[in-house]
Amino acid sequence: MFIIPPYIRIALIALGIVGGIALWATFGFWYGFFFVLTGVILLLGLIFLGTVGPAAQALQDSDFDKAEKMLNLTPNPNWLYSTNKAYFYMLKGSIAIARKDVNEGERYLKMAEAVEVPSDNERAMLQIQLAQIALSKQRFQEAKIHYKKAKGLKISEGPLKDQFRQLEQAINQSGQMKAAMRQGRAGHGMTAGKGGKRRRPKMR
Repeated sequence: MFIIPPYIRIALIALGIVGGIALWATFGFWYGFFFVLTGVILLLGLIFLGTVGPAAQALQDSDFDKAEKMLNLTPNPNWLYSTNKAYFYMLKGSIAIARKDVNEGERYLKMAEAVEVPSDNERAMLQIQLAQIALSKQRFQEAKIHYKKAKGLKISEGPLKDQFRQLEQAINQSGQMKAAMRQGRAGHGMTAGKGGKRRRPKMR
């Protein structure tokens, strides 16, 4: 897929609109019309599609600073089409998590979840990430909810299937750990009841 770099797009927008208006004023409407139209189309693309594509490419190369700079060139994420808006927040969340800012990453991922990403693979990736964050914060019930959502989706990508299996193992281990903790507390209570000292009668 061909992606116009954001800085080149912005330069073409300025050249098309300003240059087209100059030609329009100097030589007539039809001389500048094509340039103005091209500039307007590029501007609308920037407004409604944003800079998600270049940011995703930078993130694939693990260049987090560049990815964030690309996303910051999006005029307003609220103006994006729903799909691109979801991708925008997913990328912001992934960048924050990569920088060890888990709380900020979780906030952006939940914003993406509220928009609803388009494909099952992307929905599953989002739910897996949210489940992993919930597990890291020992919010086991919340992690199970995200796990069940991911389980109900059709995952076709190999690496994502591996991530899901790892999550499944972590969920099972957390369940076993909680059961062991409950048994430990129950056993301690029984031992305390049997071996506890009897109270002495009050002295008169």
